Amino acid sequence: MDTAAVLDIGLDALIVAAKLSAPVLITALVVGFSVSLVQSVTQIQEVTLSFVPKAIAAAVALLVCGHWMIAEMVSFTQQLFDRIPALLGG
Repeated sequence: MDTAAVLDIGLDALIVAAKLSAPVLITALVVGFSVSLVQSVTQIQEVTLSFVPKAIAAAVALLVCGHWMIAEMVSFTQQLFDRIPALLGG
């Protein structure tokens, strides 16, 4: 196994991690921005008002995208297992 193979696997792992975290992070970002905008307009400064909607939105994003996330992770893992013979030089 050479350094190019290690870097290739590392890059693929980072790309998969970014793809898997994007739905939850983007949802939390949009909901958090919306709630903070409403808080600044209405001048309501309650901490739980920003936390609860983000938690609910992240849970909904996981419910909606969960199947796709698992399928992506299984596909990536299968690709890694398929690479083992080539990495061992066989």
